[in-house]
Amino acid sequence: MGFFMQALDTTIVNTALPSIARSLHAAPLGMQSIVVAYTLTMALLTPASGWLADRFGTRRVYAVAISLFVVGSLACASAHTLNQLVLARVLQGIGGSMLLPIGRLAVLRAVSGEAYVSALAMISVAGQVGPILGPTLGGWFVESFSWHWIFLINVPIGALGIYAVQRFLPNDTVHDAPPFDFVGCGLLSMCMVSFSLALDSPVETHRGAVSAALFALAAVSAFAYIPHARRKRNPLFHLGLFSEPNFSVGLIGNLLCRIGSSAVPFLLPLLMQLELGYSPLHSGLMMLPIAIAGTLSKRWIAQLVKRYGYDTFLLVNTALVGASIVAFAAFSPSLPLAIEIAILVVFGASNSMQFAAMNSVTLKGLSIKDAGSGNSLFSMVQMLAIGLGVSIGGSLVQVFQGPFSTAAGFRLSFVCMGVVTLLSGLVFRRLDAAPQAAVPVRAGTS
Repeated sequence: MGFFMQALDTTIVNTALPSIARSLHAAPLGMQSIVVAYTLTMALLTPASGWLADRFGTRRVYAVAISLFVVGSLACASAHTLNQLVLARVLQGIGGSMLLPIGRLAVLRAVSGEAYVSALAMISVAGQVGPILGPTLGGWFVESFSWHWIFLINVPIGALGIYAVQRFLPNDTVHDAPPFDFVGCGLLSMCMVSFSLALDSPVETHRGAVSAALFALAAVSAFAYIPHARRKRNPLFHLGLFSEPNFSVGLIGNLLCRIGSSAVPFLLPLLMQLELGYSPLHSGLMMLPIAIAGTLSKRWIAQLVKRYGYDTFLLVNTALVGASIVAFAAFSPSLPLAIEIAILVVFGASNSMQFAAMNSVTLKGLSIKDAGSGNSLFSMVQMLAIGLGVSIGGSLVQVFQGPFSTAAGFRLSFVCMGVVTLLSGLVFRRLDAAPQAAVPVRAGTS
């Protein structure tokens, strides 16, 4: 229930954005704040999830996480202004930040050895169904009922989840849990928030000084973490993580690649509804090829990496992801439907394989001691990249539509985001030679 609810909410909102904007008397292209607020909150709080589970017990924390997510969903459905909806999404993000990592931790503590991969793969099927149903379900709710139901659907799902928590999860509090690094978490949180706001500031306020100050604050916070981590006995993230070359390269490559690809689920439904005249349901159905192709392509990854190696595979596949994002700029009323679907399928398949390969090559070289810390930092970067992709993509449309038109703004934005993704291929060229072995695809890490 937790995996399904979190994955569904990530995708169901996008097709409803124009309808939400009309209801709240806001500009559709200014709706990225409700997506960014959710993903950024998740990025900030994900590192604390493991410590909370150790300190207070998996069952108690998971029940609280689902409850916060449901309460946040009710607050979203009750919002009457954009600011209210953003605050409600923050509350949702607090609960959502704990659903996946603590869910995986609960499975790890209950199932050991080789059975863990199988158990997690089975449970994560619910997380894979969410993106398939999300866009279509969101479009159907908007047309048949109202946009409020994209959030209200979480109430019965969450109720089942809370019942399952009380019924099945053991109370596994770890009484000797190490102290949490609140200072380190605060420094990195300040860095991420300042950096995200700096990217929005020039477009929204036209004050370059504000943006420069926020960038400076982000840099100071990041550099201040280095001496703190050296002095701290149990820092949030050990600096030794970056001594593993592929971890550093994979982290930067992930950030760039995900910034480009994360803009697509936000921009594409807006393009279809605002410029191509699609209904919410139609635009939701058009997102199905991406989700289905992504699910089916997962079985090819291990064989392709085994045959060509991580470096060659990522170079070629990154080019496919970037090229397909650029190709979205060709979407117009005159483009044949078959070509549109073909582009969507190529993007869905290549993007899904890209995520799995990037995840594996980034984390596989870490020691057992650093695996947990590295995975937490990697999860933070993933959430940050999603927020940055939505923020940058939406801002670019607003910048380009000024001298041109809204349609041209969308096309130029897709080109720019595709180029950002292609640049990540240059980063992956710096990977150390990795063994041409099968990819241990980690279920639930998209």
